[in-house]
Amino acid sequence: MERLQVGLLGAGGIARAHLPGWLELGAAVRVHTHDGSAEKLAAEYAGRGHDVTAVATLDELVDRCRAVDICTPTPTHKDLALAAIAAGRHVVCEKPLALTVADAVAMATAADAAGVRLHPAHVVRYFPAYAAMRRAVLGGELGPLAVLRFTRSSARPQWAPWFGDPAQSGGVLMDLMVHDLDIARWVAGPVVRVHAQTRGAERATGTPADVVTATAVLTHASGAISHVSGLWGLPDQPFRTTFRVAGADGVLHHDSAAVPGFRITAQGVRAPNEGIPSTPMTESPYLSELREFAAAWDDPGLVPRVTARDGVEAIRIARAAIESSRTGRAVQLEAVQLEEVTR
Repeated sequence: MERLQVGLLGAGGIARAHLPGWLELGAAVRVHTHDGSAEKLAAEYAGRGHDVTAVATLDELVDRCRAVDICTPTPTHKDLALAAIAAGRHVVCEKPLALTVADAVAMATAADAAGVRLHPAHVVRYFPAYAAMRRAVLGGELGPLAVLRFTRSSARPQWAPWFGDPAQSGGVLMDLMVHDLDIARWVAGPVVRVHAQTRGAERATGTPADVVTATAVLTHASGAISHVSGLWGLPDQPFRTTFRVAGADGVLHHDSAAVPGFRITAQGVRAPNEGIPSTPMTESPYLSELREFAAAWDDPGLVPRVTARDGVEAIRIARAAIESSRTGRAVQLEAVQLEEVTR
């Protein structure tokens, strides 16, 4: 079998979470960044005997790979994805796919037209507790769903100024809470109404470490209600996630602080708080998602558990939450104007 060739764009925390997964899958990885950090990352892994090489340009990276993995700041996603798609490459793209629905639709439509896959890296779908909860819901163990609650908290990102600028990151609703907005839809179905509030100043790194909180209430077409809360806290804020899903016949709940399945680690030498969730007890969810994505490239009938359409829908919900938070009014979600893209 021909060796998998992957092009990795970015060398920050999330790139360092993806790279071990690709290497576990036996891939040769080419890395490119605009600031020269690719050389440091490649040297670190090449020194351990891995086939990781820095390349000087985006064109060279695309020429030397079968798929491109985009682990760069959100504002860069669309242009990088479209360049890779135009070259006929599959694309893995970190969440969120883009900052606007229009940009995400453009990416999904281009991939579908080119016959390649666009994979939003919504890794929480691959965390065992969330996957098991959804299986229980689909299996009817909880009966009709009534109320779902999701929380996600971490230290406010301090290692890159773009996180603190909502114009670049989308703020806490888009950058952090998109995970749980996606999970709520994945579990309880289409969302028809969103009401959200945000508290705290979202601003660039280097300013006082304000606490930023947000809550979004989602009404699903089924009548179920999801409460999604997010927190960017002070530098000593531990990473923690919870869910509580209640139906007519039962309740399922999970707290990452109570179940020691996952912890914050830093891949390589990273700044304080630049941790990425990983697991000392079971397979890395990052490896699980990348394996599933790669398998789909050789099996046209395989639809991974997260599709381009899912990435677009998560942004639609997050944008509605941002608008609701801005205006103080609930936002009704219109019917989706998008073909049934699943690539």
